[in-house]
Amino acid sequence: MSGSTDRMPRLLALVPYLLARPGIRIEDAARDFGVTARQLRRDLELLWMCGLPGYGPGDLIDLSFEGDTVTVTFDAGMNRPLRLTGGEATALLVALRAVAETPGVVDTDAVHRAIAKIEAAAGQAQPSGVVVGLAVREGAKTAATRRVVQNALRAGRALRIRYYTASRDQITERTVDPMRLLIVQAVGYLEAWCRRAEGVRLFRLDRIDEVEVLEERAAPPPTARPTDISDGVFRARPGQPEAQLVLEPDARWVAEYYPCEELAELDGGRLRVRMRYGDESWMVRLVLGLGGDARVESPPELAEAVRSRAAAALERARHLPATLGQ
Repeated sequence: MSGSTDRMPRLLALVPYLLARPGIRIEDAARDFGVTARQLRRDLELLWMCGLPGYGPGDLIDLSFEGDTVTVTFDAGMNRPLRLTGGEATALLVALRAVAETPGVVDTDAVHRAIAKIEAAAGQAQPSGVVVGLAVREGAKTAATRRVVQNALRAGRALRIRYYTASRDQITERTVDPMRLLIVQAVGYLEAWCRRAEGVRLFRLDRIDEVEVLEERAAPPPTARPTDISDGVFRARPGQPEAQLVLEPDARWVAEYYPCEELAELDGGRLRVRMRYGDESWMVRLVLGLGGDARVESPPELAEAVRSRAAAALERARHLPATLGQ
């Protein structure tokens, strides 16, 4: 039985393939896809459960079998070409280039072919304006950091990094043994054995302030295991405090940059999030720095600390001398 990494591309290709070959023998289709007839039948059974939102009669992909042949009788729109906006195409291109340069990608040739096709289509469309939003967050400095990390991984060298830990508002210097590069929700991470923490850690590339490749070999201990990111990157530590915040539209970036769990979309583009933090004083400064675009719903002691700090700041401001001309 094929793995999920092989099966997903095959499922996406099956419907247009079958549409172009109505009544094809299952044995012939299986040979074209390089799988057994039994596996292809399992794929077809799965396709029967796929379709458009609603997922009722008339929404799901429908197939017709006659003897050992198969025909698609309802394609759920998969015969239509994929259309991307200029912004979507550009964001996808940036993400694909990052994937192509990431060690461990099985078929980089396929990624480069996809890049070429999207570039050609985007060039023909000639969009009037393209904006890459939060789908991909990598500036020039982060891209340079990623290249240094990639070189260290290829050479098997250790790294010295200067890293900003947002939840504790701390900058630390660490020596790490790189293990792999990850892209999770369009954010790049270095997974490495941290000699300072004596454990495997994930370091966001955009929070690495300085990076230096060392002469010594990278040597993660045999006990170092890849991080399970199936439930996301951030894991709560025992006793770590959590805040529930409501973010105004202009403060939604907080949910992208800090370890947050999105709880609900609210009216007016607001967002309710749950956020873990290590130091209350830092959390108070963050909320105050958002200038009224964040409201603390819980815990009550954090909300009170924010109110007290804001009141103290206003009281001090009251005694400041007024500046002429302002």
